[in-house]
Amino acid sequence: MPEKTVVAGLDVGTECVKAIVLAEDGAILGRSIVPTRGLFEDRAHEALVAALDEAQVGPDALSEVCGTGFGARRSTSVTSGATEPTCHALAACRFYSYPMTVVDIGGREPNVIRVDEEGRRMESRSARKCALGIGTFLMFAARHLDVHATGLEELAASAEQPARIGSYCSIFAGSEIMERLREGVSRQEIALGCIHSIAERIFEIGGFIEPLVVTGGVAEYFPGVLKALERMTGLQVNVVPEPISAGALGAALKALEDVHARA
Repeated sequence: MPEKTVVAGLDVGTECVKAIVLAEDGAILGRSIVPTRGLFEDRAHEALVAALDEAQVGPDALSEVCGTGFGARRSTSVTSGATEPTCHALAACRFYSYPMTVVDIGGREPNVIRVDEEGRRMESRSARKCALGIGTFLMFAARHLDVHATGLEELAASAEQPARIGSYCSIFAGSEIMERLREGVSRQEIALGCIHSIAERIFEIGGFIEPLVVTGGVAEYFPGVLKALERMTGLQVNVVPEPISAGALGAALKALEDVHARA
């Protein structure tokens, strides 16, 4: 083992690839976020190199690289792997050290995870398959409403009521956006309807027990989904710092655990 342990976590998602480099004491040395495009392996390499550059360490200094996310198996840099619920649970526990329900709302598959005080997953529920791709759906909505993803919230804020985007299937919901536009429904009402649609898909998963802690890219870019989820559950929703990077942080924490276990 190197004198000073350095590890990395890679979350290779469908919308973004995230990388975090950790020191032996768990301090974050470097991080990066790269939009997913082209080959997963290329973007994973790009993200890891950027995080290592910020950390000012070379790849040979890494004791372990733990991968998670949809495309993690394509990365040649990954030396071990962990499930997304495991990684998001570990990341949430870094900030909230008590039993909780972690709601991971990422680009593809939302998960509701019961976690103990040590960040160990006790139970995990996911959305039905036709409801997957929620982050991708919101990006699709923003594009067809002619706003940047970060502007979808502002657009929705001026709507008096949401348009009905009722389908739990991401593909059909995308078609409903096009139908509402053809009907002349306002962009503002459609934006609000999209946000409500996503909150409904997450609420359908169930298993919400206080306290709720949210991770994932949707929490980073679409906080209106969390406000809608609060109304539906009647529970306060807490968000980890930099929620989009929670998977990568959890993967790095898992790598650090594994290195220490082998010592």
